[in-house]
Amino acid sequence: MRPALGAAAAARRPLALAASARARAFASVTSHTEGEVGTPAYRMRFKDASGKEVSPWHDIPLYTGKDGVVNALFEIPKNTKPKMEVATKEANNPIAQDVKKGKLRDYHGPIFWNYGMFPQTWEDPNLVHSETKCAGDNDPVDVVEIGAEALPQGAVEPVKVLGTLAMIDDGELDWKVIAIRTSDPLAAELSDIGDVEAKCPGVISGIRE
Repeated sequence: MRPALGAAAAARRPLALAASARARAFASVTSHTEGEVGTPAYRMRFKDASGKEVSPWHDIPLYTGKDGVVNALFEIPKNTKPKMEVATKEANNPIAQDVKKGKLRDYHGPIFWNYGMFPQTWEDPNLVHSETKCAGDNDPVDVVEIGAEALPQGAVEPVKVLGTLAMIDDGELDWKVIAIRTSDPLAAELSDIGDVEAKCPGVISGIRE
């Protein structure tokens, strides 16, 4: 499972040795918002138990200590349109709405899954993938969670990794890891992409689109 998260994640495997202690620490992380939703000023920020602002990208552990289960941070709730993401170039990496050419970005319609990222991961723009011949997009590794429940923005949930899709966006490699929240009723029935295609027809083709 771990190689699916890429070399950057593998390089951080010492985190797994301290997973229990880190998990206890991050359990008390809280979020708060500033600015109005739907404006360039909107930010969701995160604090630890002491009130110190922390980065959801760098300070939340990836590994949970359970084989095949990792933590995911969710930026875009299921059935919503605004394209929200961790602001990788801002201090402490708050969640903000993506902006392109001065305009806030939205999907064409509501997305059908919970969309987020894996903390402590990074797609290396200097590493060319042998099969796609493309390099990483310089962002955290994305996760598409296919469970039934819409998760709130900023939620951190343990997920079961089921497989990956290699997407090419403007010549950059953008991995989409397909996963399901461990507490979802369907999680026990899904172990890989084959199970997803058998029990959730249309999901994989929908994500590709």
